[in-house]
Amino acid sequence: MCWLQGRNPLVATPGHNDAVHNEPTQTPQPAKTTKTTKTTKTTQDDAAPTAAEAPDGAPEIRTLGSSVVYADNWITLRRDEIERDDGSRGTYAFVEKRNFALIIPAENGGFHLVEEYRYPLGRRGWSFPQGGFPHDESGTADELARMELAQETGLRAARMTYLGSVAAGHGVTNQYGEYFLATELTPGPSDLEPEELGLKCEWVPRAQFEEMVRDGRIVDDSTLAAYTVLLLAERHGGVEVP
Repeated sequence: MCWLQGRNPLVATPGHNDAVHNEPTQTPQPAKTTKTTKTTKTTQDDAAPTAAEAPDGAPEIRTLGSSVVYADNWITLRRDEIERDDGSRGTYAFVEKRNFALIIPAENGGFHLVEEYRYPLGRRGWSFPQGGFPHDESGTADELARMELAQETGLRAARMTYLGSVAAGHGVTNQYGEYFLATELTPGPSDLEPEELGLKCEWVPRAQFEEMVRDGRIVDDSTLAAYTVLLLAERHGGVEVP
């Protein structure tokens, strides 16, 4: 069940601008479980990606110059002048976005999903709860996962297990998704943002979830990637899904 109430005021903290050409500097080991909501406060960008490098430590593609084409509170569109290993030069445009958290809320042999209207697709779609910090907030990936789960579904998780990190679109953005399995769930009120107007949540059996993937009701790439990571974790004994 989902409960609705107003969005809490945002906490005013300094602004944000991510690094260019990123990859994770440190990736936590999968299947790390936390059972407390109190974590050391860091900016989410402390774990943000750094430049992709060749084995000798030098970038395979060097950045000669960089300019911002467009920027707002959520994205920065950057256009870089680059030089490749063979000396040829060109340009590369890409989107800088802060990392997001995706949560798989599991209980009773199924998952809690959310459905909302996706403007770029012009349709509604089902997915696992997910999202990023507002532009003037920051914190750890675990804190973000707990916040998004509570906001979108009203659920609170006594156990949050880290599954892994996946690049959201490595050809167009430096953003990564941090995936979590949420278990030992307790219902409560949700706290939707204005952009989430019309969001619905529903528990579905696992077999129905897979059917929704096959028939096109679920088309979200992050949800499909997260389910794949979950299957691998189950196969290798990293997690047990209730």
